[in-house]
Amino acid sequence: MKLTTSPNKKRAAQRGGAAFTLAEVLAALLFLAIVIPTAVEALHVASLAGEVAARKSVAARVADRILSESLVTTNWTSGNQSGTVTEGFLDFKWKLTSETWPEDPMQLLTAEVTFSAQGKEYSVKLSTLANQQTTTQPTTTVNSQK
Repeated sequence: MKLTTSPNKKRAAQRGGAAFTLAEVLAALLFLAIVIPTAVEALHVASLAGEVAARKSVAARVADRILSESLVTTNWTSGNQSGTVTEGFLDFKWKLTSETWPEDPMQLLTAEVTFSAQGKEYSVKLSTLANQQTTTQPTTTVNSQK
């Protein structure tokens, strides 16, 4: 009995039989069509998250500095204030507000710093309590000697 092989099978055997079918190629293209946009969107979200985190850190430092300077100079008693601070090449808008604290004769100072990252606005708020009576009136001590 003699076995014969067709010429196509001989050529496939000579090439090693390593060929992709049309269905395999289409499945691979479909997979890439799904994975590539998802990966690009994930990179965009990660980039935005990193940028916002870095700018929030700077905004928190700005808010802390505004609160500290206001407490030392006691300029928070004169009402609401606002301004802009430039850190590097970024501008941070700040607003300082003072409200009456319901528990004690104190004031709630809030520094809100706003900034933008990739076209969206974000803000950071820091608050502290301040006693207007002790910060605006200096205390004097009289030593009496007998």
